[in-house]
Amino acid sequence: MYIEDYFNYNRIKTQKISIGAIPLGGDEPIRIQSMTNTDTSDVEATVNQIIEITEAGADYVRLTVQTTRVAEKLNDIKTLLKKRGFDVPLIADIHFSPKAAELAAKIIEKVRINPGNYADLKQFKHIEYTDEEYTAEVESLKTNFIPLLNICKEHKTVIRIGTNHGSLSDRILSRYGDTPEGMTEATMEFLRICKAENFNDIVISMKASNPLVMIYANRFLVQQMRQEDMNFPLHLGVTEAGNDLEGRIKSAAGIGTLLADGIGDTVRVSLTESPAKEIPVAKKIVEIFNPENFATLSIADSPEIKDRTFTDYEKRKSSEIINIGGNNVPVVISDISGKCNSDGIKESGFMFNEKENTFEKTDLAADYLFINNENFNYNVPAGTGIISENKNCRYNYLGYNDLKEEHVSEIQFIEINASEIQKTDFEKLKKYNQSVFILNLTNSASAIHYGRAFFLKAEAYGIKNPILLKHTFKTINDYAILKASAEIGALFIDGFGDGIMISGKPEDIEKANELSFGILQACRTRITKTEYISCPSCGRTLFNLEETTAKIKEKTAHLKGVKIAIMGCIVNGLGEMADADFGYVGTGTGKVTLYKNKEVIRRNIPENEAPDVLLQIIEQYS
Repeated sequence: MYIEDYFNYNRIKTQKISIGAIPLGGDEPIRIQSMTNTDTSDVEATVNQIIEITEAGADYVRLTVQTTRVAEKLNDIKTLLKKRGFDVPLIADIHFSPKAAELAAKIIEKVRINPGNYADLKQFKHIEYTDEEYTAEVESLKTNFIPLLNICKEHKTVIRIGTNHGSLSDRILSRYGDTPEGMTEATMEFLRICKAENFNDIVISMKASNPLVMIYANRFLVQQMRQEDMNFPLHLGVTEAGNDLEGRIKSAAGIGTLLADGIGDTVRVSLTESPAKEIPVAKKIVEIFNPENFATLSIADSPEIKDRTFTDYEKRKSSEIINIGGNNVPVVISDISGKCNSDGIKESGFMFNEKENTFEKTDLAADYLFINNENFNYNVPAGTGIISENKNCRYNYLGYNDLKEEHVSEIQFIEINASEIQKTDFEKLKKYNQSVFILNLTNSASAIHYGRAFFLKAEAYGIKNPILLKHTFKTINDYAILKASAEIGALFIDGFGDGIMISGKPEDIEKANELSFGILQACRTRITKTEYISCPSCGRTLFNLEETTAKIKEKTAHLKGVKIAIMGCIVNGLGEMADADFGYVGTGTGKVTLYKNKEVIRRNIPENEAPDVLLQIIEQYS
């Protein structure tokens, strides 16, 4: 198992290091960071943005450093920052250039290198290696890496070994594939060199645009480090998460799941928005997982874990009741109580057909409508269930404490509070094998941990009922979006959950419905819309990513299930597009190259024409 206690929060004790004047790891608070998107050679603009990010609450700021010429500007940036009264630790982001890394390491507090392109080939070719050839290639990493270690030792500079799912080397891909295991081995190769050279000022990151891959890679790495007696601090983030609601959901689900595991010492939320906007989101996610917010689950209520590693996806096997559980996709229940009218139905994703005087389903229409005890006299599409607390309703909703023996043969939706797992009689629940259980996470101090315990305890008792996840908020605000995404998302990612029900005020019905489908999409359990993989922008970006992403979304939002990667440059572009159907990548000033998977379809298209050409290519190949 990658952690000692899956059912209680215990932050992993990592090695404490100092990045400038701000320590990281150990018992230090979880640190927040972001990255500039200015041209680093433009000292004035870069300093202004560093100050903006710092004043938003960042502990560290990262800058892209493409060449030694750019690295030389770091002195000027540090000088101007100090002149303006700022001494925030800076991080140089390096790809392809060991010389730029070595120069940067003499100037600023931390250098990030990418194992996939620091000293290895990256030509997207499959190469067959004998064991001897592979070992020789690993040994050759030292030639470029040890000189950097020596400089960092001399200048007390920290190194971040930042492995991206999208930029693994040809050597790693040829042997391990594009997998969490491959990401882990790429990282461990560099960590073993550091250990042999007695260099310990290290931070590690394992990032992917897919939250599941990011989570499994970090868990796999933690497990491997434990086996090799290493405890370096970890930086968390879902790279290329996108913007708006999607970016926040993906980030909260990925980062939150690991924070609940006790993994993570610093975080960055990678949004396709201005860098300063990332900081409040990151802070809220960290706040949700403040150790003071957790309760302790007693050993007696902690079920045994059998044959699960949680380093890859394994869905809980449930029985099928109505259209819930079994092999069905997770369902969405929209709570329209307090608004049981045509507006409430429309806001649950339905479209009204005036000619037929009825509602029609869309891809984002809820599967069930919860109406409490209110009257409901509307025509809804076949297959849309109406759930009520009225016992005469076909689908009756009641609480665990209201269960009576005479209800045993009926199909019911039974709500159970996760926080009351100690009081739950699982033998009693076994009698209700034709019911759908709704696990309410709302009042649980440890929603993820109590949820995990409930699912695995149900499994231990042989309970196969579908189990839905519920969260209720006073209002669906930014905090609610992140909390629901993190807590519900973490359980879906570990294979737990057959549906989702999020409630707020009557005015929040549309938000709650959109959030529900967004969480399922981020967890890859139900795809209902276009998937966007868009990077957060940096100094390498060759066009305005935020504006371009908005244009592409406007033209392609109707393409359900199509995955589109929008990349500012090629550094992670082609690799991250392994998870995408089509790619839009900056390849020169004002120029874009378009891909189908990893195949170039059109090169160097003018930026103003590229979104329309992308749509034409998608229509041609779909």
